Amino acid sequence: MRIQDIIEGKKEWRAHVARVKGLPEDYQIVYKEIQKYFFKVGPVELTAGMSVLSGIVDLFEEGAALGKGVLDVTGGDVAAFCDELMNNSKT
Repeated sequence: MRIQDIIEGKKEWRAHVARVKGLPEDYQIVYKEIQKYFFKVGPVELTAGMSVLSGIVDLFEEGAALGKGVLDVTGGDVAAFCDELMNNSKT
């Protein structure tokens, strides 16, 4: 891995974190729990994991813009929501 790749990865991660911080508080709490879950049992490939996490932020931003509660977006069982997202990923 080149140094430039590491720098770009950090820039992407910081931008991602900034998007998460822009979410309503309840969305942030659920996102952080999902992130912990993914880091423990989630997709092996970092790029695959990052695209899943970015997709979740996209979904959460859309739900927040529509005025939905976070559990209206994920459903009551957040772990099942995570498992469904990882259904075709190597863990």
